[in-house]
Amino acid sequence: MKVDLKVVLGTRQMPVHMLLRMGRGAVIELDQSDNDTVVILANDHPVARGQIIVTGTRIQVEITEIISKPEIVRKPGVSIGDGEIAAQAAVETPPAEA
Repeated sequence: MKVDLKVVLGTRQMPVHMLLRMGRGAVIELDQSDNDTVVILANDHPVARGQIIVTGTRIQVEITEIISKPEIVRKPGVSIGDGEIAAQAAVETPPAEA
């Protein structure tokens, strides 16, 4: 199974015209310091938080917290399994008028 891992070091918002004016070697300052927690994404979903550790020329990410996925709210009378999504949709969809 292929999993795409990303570490979000920080964010920055800027107008497109500023981005277009930047040249090679330009530096974009982020909104985080080197001691702030970073977010780790697996296939673009947050799965953990961590700290950046710099040792010489190596940059590492130490996982400090696992983000648990949100609980699925189950409705009474809805079975668990392959038909669960269809069953939930049927419960939430009002009957068509005749």
